[in-house]
Amino acid sequence: MRQHLLNETTADIYRRSVTEGVDRVAAKLATTERPHTGISVDELAPVINGIDLDTPLGDSSAALAELEDVYLRDAVYFHHPRYLGHLNCPVVIPAVVGEAVMAAVNSSLDTWDQSIGGTLIERRLIDWTTRRIGLGENADGIFTSGGSQSNFHALLLARDEACRTVMKRAMDAGVGLTKAELLPKLRIFTSDASHFSVQKSAAMLGLGYEAVISVPVDRNRRMDTSVLALELENCAAEGLFPMAVVATAGTTDFGSIDPLPEIARLTAEHSAWMHVDAAYGCGLLVSPTRRHLLDGIEHADSVTVDYHKSFFQPVSSSAMLVRDRDTLKHATYHADYLNPRRMAEERIPNQVDKSIQTTRRFDALKLWMTLRIMGADGVGSLFDEVIDLAAAGYDVITADPRFEVVVEPQISTLVFRFVPGDDVPAELLDEAQLHARKALFASGEAVVAGTKVDGKQYLKFTLLNPQTTTADIAAVLDLLAAHAEQFLGESLAVHH
Repeated sequence: MRQHLLNETTADIYRRSVTEGVDRVAAKLATTERPHTGISVDELAPVINGIDLDTPLGDSSAALAELEDVYLRDAVYFHHPRYLGHLNCPVVIPAVVGEAVMAAVNSSLDTWDQSIGGTLIERRLIDWTTRRIGLGENADGIFTSGGSQSNFHALLLARDEACRTVMKRAMDAGVGLTKAELLPKLRIFTSDASHFSVQKSAAMLGLGYEAVISVPVDRNRRMDTSVLALELENCAAEGLFPMAVVATAGTTDFGSIDPLPEIARLTAEHSAWMHVDAAYGCGLLVSPTRRHLLDGIEHADSVTVDYHKSFFQPVSSSAMLVRDRDTLKHATYHADYLNPRRMAEERIPNQVDKSIQTTRRFDALKLWMTLRIMGADGVGSLFDEVIDLAAAGYDVITADPRFEVVVEPQISTLVFRFVPGDDVPAELLDEAQLHARKALFASGEAVVAGTKVDGKQYLKFTLLNPQTTTADIAAVLDLLAAHAEQFLGESLAVHH
């Protein structure tokens, strides 16, 4: 079995095996005509469940041939121009090269003695990103598995900073206050359109879902800061403490960017932590034309970025950045076997000192390769292309009487709804949206997302592929309309 270990004696086997795998994927990419095949769970599950994992095939060629039937043939291919579903981007080749290198070398980014150059590369990219944001000379951060973890990490820091500040203030006033007494009084403010990870983070941090105060959005689906101001004042009046305000720079559904400068003013006024979830909108940091859309982000105490969304990186590649590196100490623990305190005193750079993970992949290498080959402007120009596409797509949908669109996009999502001319019951119209999306997915012709707006079912295009055209958008609209019309025709005939 030693022939399967990657080392100096198996380099040729490694080269042949990986090349064969790459060849198979390249062949799929070159011949893919639809985002996926439309296969159902009931069709595929018995095939995979029927494989005897205790009977190995023996070589990579046989395993790759089998993989064709259980994965490659039916995978969802995000590079296809009619994949318009979730926040999944086509990936750039330099990042894929980085992924191949990091998988083979297998560095672990928790300690210096497991990564060496990997540690320094990650730190350099954190510095690069914080400078792009404008967080200042004392900024720092850490790569994470994704936006949810980044948001959780940021809110953990915000919680402990709030506890430290409020408890010190109480002590100075001669009042004893324990952390257990304080936690139920902490509040987080975020918009109705923000990511669900804010609520999940509150629960995991021991605050409960009820600690999150949802702030309504305006007609452009941005946080209504006049309501935020009132809620912050109410918080103080009720003897509660505003732990954090989470602003969103690119909401999942609408791509809307909250009013960052005004939120920064209010958080400073109320001594609250300002976190900006820019998991989606972070691509604007490298946009040659639209960086101004993130004005105000430089005032944040912490920022989430997902390079695996608008930087066209393979999953996973995210980071959580902070204005003050000292706040990262809230997640620091020194283990004698791994990162003893003496290492910090000797200035040995162990990334685990900042992270809530221990073992961590060298995901930073993908971004490093991308910047070294394409450059920041190259990445940003691709994001600009999809933003331009969304603007053109908005015009296509608004000109189509079969559909209504919720809001003009700030970034690259379009939320819309099929609206037939006939008087159709509201419940049936909701079912038509759901049916159209499901039928389209089952056909394999295209993939779109769905969501609810004001209690009603809507459809959604998430545009992250510069290869997608307005012709693709128009074609998918036709497919959706056909499925919805067929559903309504059959349903109304039954009702009558």
